Amino acid sequence: MFVDHLSLLDFRTYHALDLPLAPGLTVFVGPNGVGKTNIVEAVDWAATLGSHRVSGNGPLIATGSERAVIRTRVDRAGQRTVLEYELNAARANRVRINRAAPVRAREALGTLHTVLFSPEDLTLVKGDPSHRRRFLDDLATAMRPVLAAARSDYERALKQRNALLKSTRGRRGFDESDRATLAVWNDQLARAGAAVMGARLQLLEALEPEVDRAYQQLTDGPKHVSLGYESSSVAPGADQRALAHFSVADLYDLMMQAFERMERQERERGLTLVGPHRDDLLIRLGETPAKGYASHGETWSTALALRLGSWYVHLADDPGRGSAPVLILDDVFAELDARRRRRLAELVGQAEQVLVTAAVDEDLPSALLEHTHTVVDVEPGSVAVRGDASSSSETVRDTQDDEGGNGEDNRDRHDDGDSSGPGPGGAQSANGGAEGG
Repeated sequence: MFVDHLSLLDFRTYHALDLPLAPGLTVFVGPNGVGKTNIVEAVDWAATLGSHRVSGNGPLIATGSERAVIRTRVDRAGQRTVLEYELNAARANRVRINRAAPVRAREALGTLHTVLFSPEDLTLVKGDPSHRRRFLDDLATAMRPVLAAARSDYERALKQRNALLKSTRGRRGFDESDRATLAVWNDQLARAGAAVMGARLQLLEALEPEVDRAYQQLTDGPKHVSLGYESSSVAPGADQRALAHFSVADLYDLMMQAFERMERQERERGLTLVGPHRDDLLIRLGETPAKGYASHGETWSTALALRLGSWYVHLADDPGRGSAPVLILDDVFAELDARRRRRLAELVGQAEQVLVTAAVDEDLPSALLEHTHTVVDVEPGSVAVRGDASSSSETVRDTQDDEGGNGEDNRDRHDDGDSSGPGPGGAQSANGGAEGG
C-alpha cells in the first residue's frame, strides 16, 4: 500500500499543505526545525490515531486554531480510500471514510498501515515500560483493529476502579456497597485486560523470531534477541513463561486472583497495582537484558529490529498484494554508523513506499539512493519537489482528478462545510511556520 496524496490544514506548522506522493522512495530534506517530521507524523497519525512524539491532540493543532485536519488518500492494490481526520483539543475527533458520514475513529484503523522508525525509538529499549506496552498494543491493534475496543474498555474500567480505590483509601470500613462496586469493576477490568494480554502474548509469539531475524540482518553479530512478557498479575515466584499457554479465560482468572491477592495493598495505596497497565516487554540480547546492558550501537540495532520485525510480522500476517505497510524513517540515518546505514537501506528497499527525512543529503546512504526516488526540499512555509519545473517552493500540485473510493466528485473539497481546507485533487499553498521537526 502507499499514500498517493496528503493534505494538512492547521496541523502543526502547516496551515495548508497539499502534497502528492508516489510509491517508492520519497526523501524530505531540510534543516532541523523546518517541518519535515510534521509531514511524516501526519501520515503515521492517519494509520495509528496517535503521534510518536506527543500523547494528546493539543500540540498537533496550529497555534490559534481550534482544530487540525489530516486527509490521506490510500492506494491498496489499486483500490483508493480517502481518510479524513478532524483533530480537536477539547472534544472528540471526527473521522470520515470516502466522504461518508462521520464514524468512530477506530473504524478507520486497518485502512492504512505504517511502520515508523525515529530517534524516539531508543526508549523502546532504554525507557520505562509504558513505551514498550504502547509498542505492543499499537502493533496488535494495527493487525486486529477490534482490539481497540478492548483497550478503550480497559482504560475506562481502570479509571473507575482507581477512583473507587482512591475514594475509600484510608477508611477503616469498606462497606458492602463498596465491595459490590469493586467486584463489578474487577470483572470488567479483568475481561478487557484478559483480551489485551491475550493479544500481546499472541503477538509476541509471532514477533520474537522476526525481531531476531531483523537484528541479525542489521548486525551479523553473535548475539540473538529474545522477547518475554512480565505480567504484574502473576504471583511472586510463579513461572512467567507459563503465560504463553494461557487462554483468554485463563488470563481472566489470573487477574481476578491477583485482585483478591492485592486488595489490601491496593486499598492502602488507592491504586490498581495489577493488570496490563503494569506489565512489561522484556528484551534480552544474548544472556543479558538489553536495558542497562546494551551498548549504544546495540541499543540502536535492537530498536530498529523491533520496528523492522513488526514490518515483517505485518507481511507474514497479510502477504497479499498491496498489504505491505508504509515505511517511515524519521531522521534515523544520521544516528547510525556507516555499516548500519547501509544494512538498513538495503532492507527498506523491499517496501512499496518509503518516506525518509534527513537534515542534509549527506545523511543518506548511497545504497538507499540507488533506488528510484523523489527528493522534496522542505523550508519554513514551503515544500518543493527537487528538479520538478512544475513545482515551486510555495505550491505542490496534484494533477490527478480521481478522488478514488466511492468515486464522488473531488471538486467538493469542503465536505458540506465540516472540513474546509485542502484535499486530494486540489492545489493549495504549502504554508507553514518555522517550528517543528
